[in-house]
Amino acid sequence: MPTSAEPRATRVLIVDDHGVVREGLRAYLELEADIEVVGEARDGAEGVRRAHELQPDVVLMDLVMPTMDGVDATSRIKQERPETHVIVLTSFLDDERVVPAIKAGATSY
Repeated sequence: MPTSAEPRATRVLIVDDHGVVREGLRAYLELEADIEVVGEARDGAEGVRRAHELQPDVVLMDLVMPTMDGVDATSRIKQERPETHVIVLTSFLDDERVVPAIKAGATSY
């Protein structure tokens, strides 16, 4: 448990429908002492539930997923937990995909 002199690790939730992506992100992030991966989710709906349960500081959010996409999940997370930062993970560069995520409350992409 950190003392008051030690900063608390940034709590991260990974939301992506590809297991290999989640595993890779987790492995990379866990190399950093000041980052704690608190959970993973396979789609937007599970991501919303897990964000409610785990209260992460940051959500790494895929845009294109089954059940609920990243834009809808971002909007719901930000409505419930406006202090949570959502960073969109995407290979898309076109505005048609990215702008709706920013409008939904994503901090960056």
